[in-house]
Amino acid sequence: MNVSRFTRPCSVRWVAAASILLLCGLGSRILAQEKKAASKWENAIRAFEDQDKKSPPPKHALLFVGSSSIRMWDLPKYFPNLPVINRGFGGSHISDSVEFTSRIVIPYQPQIIVFYAGDNDLNFGKSPETVLKDFQAFVKGVHDRLPDTRIIFIAIKPSPARWLLAEKQREANRLIRAFIETDKRLDHVDVEPAMLGADGKPRAELFVKDQLHLNDAGYKLWTSLLMPHIEKAAPAK
Repeated sequence: MNVSRFTRPCSVRWVAAASILLLCGLGSRILAQEKKAASKWENAIRAFEDQDKKSPPPKHALLFVGSSSIRMWDLPKYFPNLPVINRGFGGSHISDSVEFTSRIVIPYQPQIIVFYAGDNDLNFGKSPETVLKDFQAFVKGVHDRLPDTRIIFIAIKPSPARWLLAEKQREANRLIRAFIETDKRLDHVDVEPAMLGADGKPRAELFVKDQLHLNDAGYKLWTSLLMPHIEKAAPAK
């Protein structure tokens, strides 16, 4: 008797069942990681919402969104004559801003958004292509609800602490800039040339001690580079 013709289907069923269990387990872990990532920022997002309840910010203001380079920007100091809102949360990725767009962007109905993130994403191991897709998702999330809002993307900055990622940063910036050029509602601020010294490396004097985050000189530079883009994006009176 040929036993194999009876045992083979059983073996196939076992393999199939094991594969399904493995995929289910993997899917559960991914969902758990995504839930954990979202919950990581819940306190920060709720703090913004609590702040809004106590002191409602103006609608149609200039909204800054993104990671720690946004969070640490003293906006009233550098933009004293503009209505500004800061919704940066340190350590965040672009995907985190996508996750919370309905809570930290849409309620303010901003005319202009200044966006900076992607630095942490690449350092975490995400590819430039993923950074692009996440930025595209952020733009879509905004424009689905606020189609006239202008979005200004500040290019991922070079820094001494992450200089090894320079080529990935440049590739991500290149991809995002190419996407931005397809939509008149989008703009791009290239900060790299002004942040590099004569030796072609990041200017250490623009950074605080960690050589990653900007100091006063760094923010003065960013402000000077950004202002022409804000003026260009501002609706005509």
